[in-house]
Amino acid sequence: MKETEKGIIKLNGKAETRELGLKIADALEPGDIVALMGQLGSGKTELTKAIAEGLGVKEKVISPTFTLVKLYESGRLPLAHFDVYRLDGSDELFDAGASDIIGGRYVSIIEWADIVADMLPSDALLVHLSYGEGEEERIAEII
Repeated sequence: MKETEKGIIKLNGKAETRELGLKIADALEPGDIVALMGQLGSGKTELTKAIAEGLGVKEKVISPTFTLVKLYESGRLPLAHFDVYRLDGSDELFDAGASDIIGGRYVSIIEWADIVADMLPSDALLVHLSYGEGEEERIAEII
């Protein structure tokens, strides 16, 4: 992955979340992992949609909560979008065949990545999203 700005960023609404996602997408290379963490409604799927847009994904991006993973091939890089909310840990993720996808030719975005934190490589881009002060404000901590 190319260097991405690290630190704490205040996001005021969907437009600024989109802007961050586009910047992250610009830095991604095959095999990169973006690990998204945060409370329900903190913006994980919204950021994923923006990253997908930045990668040139043409399909509508929805959270794969019930299917675990959704693959998108239409962008400049193929995207694997994981939602591991319903899993009990990384063993379940690997049992589902994720090891064939993660770290390969796909960029992998993992929502609820704290559930599978033990399997994340040290070079994964960690993004913790939280609520800010206003209704639309979110805080993105990029590690």
